[in-house]
Amino acid sequence: MELTTELRLGFIPYLNCVPCFHYLKENGFLGKLVGGVPSELNLLLQQGQLDVSPSSSFEYARNWKNYLLLPGHSISSSGRVRSVLLFSPVAISELSGREIAITGESATSINLLRIILREFYNLDSVSDTVPDLPIENLIEQRKPALLIGDRALRLVSQLPAGMKVFDLGEMWYQQTGLPFVFALWMIHRQAAERFSLSLSALGEQLTQSRRQFMCEPVPIAKRLAETVGLSADSIINYWRIIDYQLKEEHLQSLQLFFGLCRKYQLLDDHPELHFLN
Repeated sequence: MELTTELRLGFIPYLNCVPCFHYLKENGFLGKLVGGVPSELNLLLQQGQLDVSPSSSFEYARNWKNYLLLPGHSISSSGRVRSVLLFSPVAISELSGREIAITGESATSINLLRIILREFYNLDSVSDTVPDLPIENLIEQRKPALLIGDRALRLVSQLPAGMKVFDLGEMWYQQTGLPFVFALWMIHRQAAERFSLSLSALGEQLTQSRRQFMCEPVPIAKRLAETVGLSADSIINYWRIIDYQLKEEHLQSLQLFFGLCRKYQLLDDHPELHFLN
């Protein structure tokens, strides 16, 4: 692991992370921000090129012995999430034998889709693949596809005729009564001792950044609306439905998700949840 003098924190350039990061430096964070989509940050965290990052909960499950979790923080949904969406020309029950185009950006969303189809709809013959074409093009062609992040938020507002939309966060909640944890704040174990003070402070800095942000989100939403192709009201409503907590029900949900991943051989073992002291 490369030794550095400043804490390296992964930054996901999706709208759901803006409340966490916008005022983070104003609230005392002194480290370096490294941007990337979830799959890129997963790899950097694995390699020790990041010290801490909001990363896919499935990445924690896959390599849990290398990580500690920052207590109290996640990126979750209790019901609709609006940015992890399955687009389909048919009802879910009619997807048997079909191939679903998936994004390569998030391991958690891909495996959540696999679990939902197998466990809740008994669809064992659905396959998935990362296509060469942009996901949006395939959806325009009325092909079933998974899309996440800001691209999903944009596309649902201009849905092609005849396409249905299924929100994976909502589907999980309907079946389990639990929030779904898409991302955890993960710390590479080798960074935990070197940056113990900075990491201990990070949790409160994130909390204060989000509180400060949500006190007056309108000016920021208006600025972002010009670049992301969504209305300011839509952006603010999206921020308000994201659940950034990590409470007992979130941990129950993680254990259920991990157990189902084991059941369908998506994981080799059942991970333990280890937190930063």
